[in-house]
This record gives sequence, structure tokens and C-alpha cells, in this order.
Amino acid sequence: MYDHISYDVADGIATLTLDRPDVYNAFNEAMIAEMNDALGRVKRDDAVYSLLLTGAGDGFCTGADVSTMPDWAAQSKAEYGAFLGEVQDVVRQLRSLGKPSVAAVNGPAVGAGCDFALACDVRYIGPNAYLTEGFVNVGLVPGDGGAWLLPKLIGESKAREFLLTGKKIQPEAAEDLGLVSGVADDVVAAAHEFAETVTNKPAVAVQRTNRLVGAGASFDEHCERAIDYQWECVNDPEHEEAVAALREGRDPEYDR
Repeated sequence: MYDHISYDVADGIATLTLDRPDVYNAFNEAMIAEMNDALGRVKRDDAVYSLLLTGAGDGFCTGADVSTMPDWAAQSKAEYGAFLGEVQDVVRQLRSLGKPSVAAVNGPAVGAGCDFALACDVRYIGPNAYLTEGFVNVGLVPGDGGAWLLPKLIGESKAREFLLTGKKIQPEAAEDLGLVSGVADDVVAAAHEFAETVTNKPAVAVQRTNRLVGAGASFDEHCERAIDYQWECVNDPEHEEAVAALREGRDPEYDR
């Protein structure tokens, strides 16, 4: 179905793999269109409970493949804005997915590739991987959301250090900063274990909890939203089964 990514669903987990390993999964316009299409499928598919995002080969995503891009300076601002908006849509879809997403950062995550990882709910990183915004090194700003995401994840001062210098965030530093949940030799297996864990929880409770985190609302607005979400959970059959299993000392059995 796709030429530049692979997409697979098994046991409630959708795995989206960026698949241009010869260029460390740098993206062209076609890959961005395919990513947006696949993320829309994740959102619509009731059989998907979580998403795992990774890259093929030795890279996660090294940003735009400049060898395939037009000379944007020779294009109009509207043309450039339309393309950048499509890249931003990948980040926007990941942020608004609701279903838990986990990035298996198996290799360099650069520029927009870094932002794709930051937009996921949880990240695991391989020992030979790194994250970097890197935009300033080529005279650009983080146009895909990185200057909004990174401060929320590690704090404004530390984020400025990496955003303004383009320095790499190495695995140990990423773990110390709380930017990743762990460093793993088999990073896809670690990410899959997380995805499997949340997939086996009551789906409505997981998705609504995910939406409550970082909702960007006041505390009172947050509490009102929590009431709405909790009422959904109270009336959800998986909540009833989870409580029954707890009372009966057994594992819950969800009808999926």
C-alpha cells in the first residue's frame, strides 16, 4: 500500500516504520503524505489501541531529504507553507491521537525527525542513537513544532541550550533529562513492551488519561474535563470487567 513507509497492525498495536534506510529515513514529500495517511488510519481503526513509530535500518529519521526538495527560495511562501504544513500535520496527528504512541528511536533523529519522536507520548532510545533539533546549524528555525515540544518535555532553559546550539542529545543525557523512558539495545522490543502493556489496559481509560496529560488547560478546566472522561469510563464495559476481575482475583478478559 505504501512505498516509503511500512504499516502493520497486530494484536492491537499499529507499527509504522519509516522505510528509506538508504538515506537514514530522511523524508520526501511522498513519505510525509504516507505518514499522514497512516496516522489517520490509526485514529479511525477501532482495532488499534496503540502506535509504535520507528525507522528501518540504522536511522530513525534524519529530517528532510534535501536531494529531493525543490529550491524553496525560488518558490512562493504559500507553496513552502503548504509543504511545511503537511510536515506539521504529522506532529499534529501524533499529538492529538489519543491512543498511546511510543517512538523506538533506533538511530539518528534529526530536525523534523526529532520532532516526530518528541510528538509521541513515550520514547525509548538505542545506545547508538541521538536526538537533535539541529535547525540552527543550517540557518533555520524548528518549523515542525520542536521549539514548542522540547521546552514542555525538559524545561525551557535546558531546551534553549539544545535549540540554540543544535547540540545532539545523547542517550544517557536523554534518559537523565526524562526525555526518554529508557535506553535499550533492542529499542523496538522495549517500545513494543510498552505498547503491549497499555494495549492490555481498558482502552477508554487509557485514551482519556492520555488526553488529560498536558491538556494545556487551567486546573479548573482540567477538572471539568476529568469529570467528563471519568463518566465515560464509569459507563465503559471494560471498567466493569476490570473491577470484577480485581474482586475475583483474576486477570481481566476484554472483548476485543
